Amino acid sequence: MKYRITYAIMGATCLGMLQAEEGGAGHYIPGSMSTLIDLPPTTPGWITEVSWLHYQGDASASRAIPIGGLLVGNLDATSDALLLGGFHTFENQIAGAWYSIGMFVPWVWMEADASLSLGSLNTHIHDHESGLGDIAVLPLLMGWKCGEWQYNAALPIYTPTGEYEKGRLANPGRNHWTFDPTVGISYSGSQSLVNSSFHTGFSINTENKDTDYKSGTVWHNEFSVQKLYTAGSGLLGVGFNAFYYQQITGDSGGGANLGDFEGRTIGIGPVLTFLFPRAESNFVGEIR
Repeated sequence: MKYRITYAIMGATCLGMLQAEEGGAGHYIPGSMSTLIDLPPTTPGWITEVSWLHYQGDASASRAIPIGGLLVGNLDATSDALLLGGFHTFENQIAGAWYSIGMFVPWVWMEADASLSLGSLNTHIHDHESGLGDIAVLPLLMGWKCGEWQYNAALPIYTPTGEYEKGRLANPGRNHWTFDPTVGISYSGSQSLVNSSFHTGFSINTENKDTDYKSGTVWHNEFSVQKLYTAGSGLLGVGFNAFYYQQITGDSGGGANLGDFEGRTIGIGPVLTFLFPRAESNFVGEIR
C-alpha cells in the first residue's frame, strides 16, 4: 500500500483566469498534473491519497462574470477542498502499460463576494456554502515504463454530483460534466535524481442545463522539474511547476450572453516533495 498526502495552494488573482468558463473557472485545476506525485502508478497494488486545495481569485468591476446564472462584477472568491481518493493498479499490463483506475471525492468550502446591478440599483451580495463537490472518476490511467522515461495517458471524468443552485454565488458543484483526456511524458534520473514531466490535455465541458450555459473547451499544459536530495531515511524534492491555460472554443448557449468569453493564463510556482519508502508501504507528501 502506498500513501500520498498533497497540500496545494493555487491562486488566480489575474483577470485572465476569471474570464474563463462559467463562474470564472472549470473542473481543471491549473498545474494539477505536472509533478512527480501525479504520475500514473507503475507498481501493482493500491494507492490512497489525501489532498487539500486552496484557490483564491478576484476580478474588477470593469467586466461582468457569469456565475450561478447571474452577471456580477467586482468578484472575490475563495474555495477550499478536501479530496479523499485512491487508485488500484492491476497486475496484468494492457498494451505494455500499467493500467489503473481511481476516484477522488471532494468536500468543498466556498465563499464569494460580488456586486450585482438590477436596473438602476446596485447591491452587494455575499454567499458561503459547503458540501459534496463533483466526484472525479478515472476509468483509464496508463503508464508505459521505458528505462528512466515514462509515457502516460489518463481520462479524468468530473461528474455533476456537487450541490448546485441557480442564483447563488457559492456552489460546491458546477452542474455539468467534464471529460479531460490527457497525455504526457516524464523522466526520472536514477543517478542525477532529477525528475521532470510535461502533460497536455483538453477539458471538454457539457452544458449546465440550469443556466443554459456551455463552457468552451480548454487546452491545458503542465510542466515541472524537481531535484531530489537524501534526507535521513527519505528523500526531499525541490523544484517548480508551471502551466499554460488556453480556452480554444468560446462559451455558448442561451445563458452565455457575454459572447465567447474565452480565457487564457499562465502560472509558475514552487514544489516541495517528501518521499519516505517503507518495506510494506511508501509515504509521499507534496506542497505546491
